[in-house]
Amino acid sequence: MTHAFVFRDDTLLCRQTSDGWWPLQVQLPQSTPHSEDGERSLTYQVGRVALLESLAPSHWLSDSLPKSSVESGYQAIETDSVDTFTAQSTNAVTETYALAHNMILPAITDHSGYDFLPYRHLITQLPIALSTQISQAIQLLRWQQDTQFCSRCATPAVHTKTDERAMVCPVCHLRQYPRVQPCVITAITRPNPTTCEMQILLAQHRRHGVQKQPAMYGLIAGFVEVGESLEHAVVREVAEEVNISVTDIRYVSSQPWPFPSNLMLGFRATYAEGDIVIQEEELTHADFFDISNLPQIPFKGSIAYELIALVAHEQGVSL
Repeated sequence: MTHAFVFRDDTLLCRQTSDGWWPLQVQLPQSTPHSEDGERSLTYQVGRVALLESLAPSHWLSDSLPKSSVESGYQAIETDSVDTFTAQSTNAVTETYALAHNMILPAITDHSGYDFLPYRHLITQLPIALSTQISQAIQLLRWQQDTQFCSRCATPAVHTKTDERAMVCPVCHLRQYPRVQPCVITAITRPNPTTCEMQILLAQHRRHGVQKQPAMYGLIAGFVEVGESLEHAVVREVAEEVNISVTDIRYVSSQPWPFPSNLMLGFRATYAEGDIVIQEEELTHADFFDISNLPQIPFKGSIAYELIALVAHEQGVSL
């Protein structure tokens, strides 16, 4: 029996449980349709994609998983007396695909206990592996929508007849694969010039809204340009956005981020010199903040939060 997550743009069909909202998995049609030439229909149809297992089962920790989620298509596996979880679902479909293929979806009303929820609202409670799998689904479904025509000759593209993820032009044979856009995000630290308490550079981005209170502050981030290294991208973005230079640049971790199809590459760096001058097209304010007195920061589950939390942990501060 095959199950699938169901998406409406960047929102995911969820079920309300006693532990909160949880992604719902809907059964796919059991019969496999065939094409006119007798070949099995491809796994990657427009509106339906196969998902890779994101991480090892050890990442499915029981303290992150609602008890009632077992009722929603997950099963517990006893391993060395620690409950780990693995997803039965290896597919994702759009709501349009589900309706076109007569998949049974729950009715959504004010009191039905079902709704489409934004991924951003769910990421704070999901296990890492499930969050990554959902991010993968959002990116692949959007890629399908954006590559239905050949970018070279504008002929309608079709899926390759293999199981690889590629849209192929039947005329000029151009193959279009999912693209990942690398972005660097950097936690920049220095000792407070007066008290020597560790500080971190935080900036309020215009995209977060200047009227929102309390104002949310994040890290310096930006896309990697063609022909530059990740380290060069860190130096350039920091110089462009806040006019300072950094040293001791080191990689920490990464996170796929489906808005639109980014791979966030997290770095640490140390302030070297310069006075903060913000890039006003991008930022409304930036400053170094004491770790013990931070403004509102990005939500748990984002790599920005994890980088800030790492610095705080090193200083014995709990966020």
